[in-house]
Amino acid sequence: MTKSSATVPSDHDLRAAVIAGCRDLTRLGLTYGTSGNVSVRRDPGSFFVSPTGVEYETLAPDDVPLVTLDGLWYGRRLPSSEWRFHRDIMAARMEAGAIVHAHSRYATALACTGRGIPAFHYMVAVAGGADIRCAPYHAFGTQELSDAALAALEGRKACLLAHHGIIAVGGDLRAALKLAGEVESLAAQYCTALAVGNVGLLDTRQMQTVIEKFRTYGRQDAADPALRAAGEALPPKMG
Repeated sequence: MTKSSATVPSDHDLRAAVIAGCRDLTRLGLTYGTSGNVSVRRDPGSFFVSPTGVEYETLAPDDVPLVTLDGLWYGRRLPSSEWRFHRDIMAARMEAGAIVHAHSRYATALACTGRGIPAFHYMVAVAGGADIRCAPYHAFGTQELSDAALAALEGRKACLLAHHGIIAVGGDLRAALKLAGEVESLAAQYCTALAVGNVGLLDTRQMQTVIEKFRTYGRQDAADPALRAAGEALPPKMG
């Protein structure tokens, strides 16, 4: 069955979503100025990405360029200098509907020491694995950086970039932004734990249990054998 046009976002809507995502990066404190970038998939072979060097508050939908997976771009503004890793992640991960890149404070601080985020807290599994890796440093906008990011994202939905920032991947833009915020929160907690000292780590078995639990985490249809549904009407008060 073909999806109705009402359920398929228009190009204008997708461009507007990129702009909203860019503004959310600053609103949420995940980046400053124009240092981050956002992309949203249009179809299997192309995506919209924020333009390079344009203040987010001045962006209009027609400022958001389209880039194809074979490196063509369309529009009146040049794509972000980081278009390569957006392109390569979109090509390698068909489940990726959106990508967020930011220079958030604590994640970037860790990345500037070459650290990723190990299994110090069970929520690390929100990024898809037992840790959040840090890709080695390469100059921004290069194919080498894109290759390193793709390797760090193997089996993961987020990674850090050494001396640079963070990448978060989601099925849609809301999920990618939420994950970027979760990773920044974890990075802040880990930085604090490092300052206290003697940071313990969860073992492989413990993290695998959490990863399995995350498969249904937050879903309203998730079953819990210790809970039994009793309807929406509240019972009389006791006593």
